[in-house]
Amino acid sequence: MSYSIRHLAASPHRMMFFAGMLQGVLTVAWWLADLGARHGGWYAPVAWSVPAGWAHAYLMIYGLFPFFMFGFLMTAMPNWLGDVTVERRQYVWSWGLMIAGMLAFYAGLVTGHGYLAAGVALHLCGWAAGWAALAQLVWRSANANKLFPGQMLLLLALGWAGAASFLAWLLGAAPVLAELSRRAGVWLFLLPSFISVSSRLIPFFSSRVLDRHEIARPPWAVPVLLSGSAAHGALEFAGAPEWLWLADAPMLATVVYLALVWGFARSFAVRLLAMLHIAFAGLAVALLLFVVQSATLCASGASILGAAPLHTLGIGYFAAMTLAMVSRVSLGHSGRLLLTDTVTWWCFLGLLAVAGTRAGAELVAPLSAVGYRAMNLLAGAGWLLCLLVWAARYVPMYWLPRADGRPG
Repeated sequence: MSYSIRHLAASPHRMMFFAGMLQGVLTVAWWLADLGARHGGWYAPVAWSVPAGWAHAYLMIYGLFPFFMFGFLMTAMPNWLGDVTVERRQYVWSWGLMIAGMLAFYAGLVTGHGYLAAGVALHLCGWAAGWAALAQLVWRSANANKLFPGQMLLLLALGWAGAASFLAWLLGAAPVLAELSRRAGVWLFLLPSFISVSSRLIPFFSSRVLDRHEIARPPWAVPVLLSGSAAHGALEFAGAPEWLWLADAPMLATVVYLALVWGFARSFAVRLLAMLHIAFAGLAVALLLFVVQSATLCASGASILGAAPLHTLGIGYFAAMTLAMVSRVSLGHSGRLLLTDTVTWWCFLGLLAVAGTRAGAELVAPLSAVGYRAMNLLAGAGWLLCLLVWAARYVPMYWLPRADGRPG
C-alpha cells in the first residue's frame, strides 16, 4: 500500500481528522492517567501546572472537537457554496499551528504556565488561520445563500473567544475567565455548533437513504435550540442552576419532535444513518437529565444527578455524533462505500456504553466512593479503547489514495 504524506495533505479533512483522532487518543489517555493516580491509586498523583479539571475541560472542549469541525467545514463549505475551495497552504498552516499548540500544552502541564500559555496561543493562531480560510470562502463566493456558512463562522469565533479567555487566565487574569471559558465553550460554542450541523445534515442524509422521506426543517426549531443553549449557559454562569429547566425543557421538547419527524425509527434500516439519529437522541437524554436535575433542585434543593447530564451531553452526543459524522465523511471522501462495518458499529455502541458508565458513576457516588472511582476508571478505559480501535480503522484512509482512484 502506498502510504504517503502527499495523500494526507491532499485534502483538509484528511489532515484535520487525523489530528483529531490523535488528539482524542492523547486527551483521553492523559485523563485516564490522571484518574489512575487519583481514583486508582496506581501511582503518586502528578502535580500538574493547572488543576486537572481545568486542563481536562480545555482539552475536551477546545483541544479536541475543533480539529474535526475544521476538517468537516473545510470539506463541506465549498460544496455548500459551490464555487470556491480552501487552498492547501491555508489548511496546512492551520493544522500545523494547532498541532504545535496542543503539543506545547501537554508539555506545559508538567513544566508550567509558560508552555501552557504558548500552547494555547499557538492553538489560537491555527484556529484563526482556519477561520480566515473559511471566511475567505464565504467572501469570495458568488452564492447568494451564505446564511448557514456565516452562522458556523460566528460559532467558531465564539469558540475562539472562549479559548482566549482561558489564555487570559493563564496569563494572570481573574479566575472567573477560566470559568467563563468552560461554560461558554459548551453552551455558546459546542452545543450550538453540533445542533446547527445536526439540523442541516441529519434530515438531508435521511432523505438520501430512506424511501419517501421528506426533509423536515421547521424554521422555529433551530432558533429555539440556540436560544435555549445560550440561556442555559447564562443561567449556569449566573449561579442559578435551579432555573435551568426553563431553558432545557423547550429544548428537550424540540429535540424529541425533530427526532421523530426526521425518522428515528426508520433510520435503523441503515447503520451509518442510524448512528447519526442515535447520537441526536443522546442529546434528548442529556437534556432530560438536565431538566430532572434542575427541577429537583428547584423543588427540594437537592442535586441528585451530579455531573451525569453534562457527561451524557459530552460523550453521548458530542463524541458519539463526531464518531458517526466523521466516519461517514471519511468513507465518502475516500472513495469507499457508505456502509458501516462491524468495527465502526461496535466502536459507536461502545462509546454509548462509556456515556452510560460515566453518567452512572455520578448516581453511584453518594452510595459508594469506591464504586464511583471504579466506574470512572472503567469509563476512561472504555473511551480510550473505542478511540484506539476507531483510529486504527480510519487513520490509514487518510494516508492512502482514494479507493476509487479519483484525486483528493
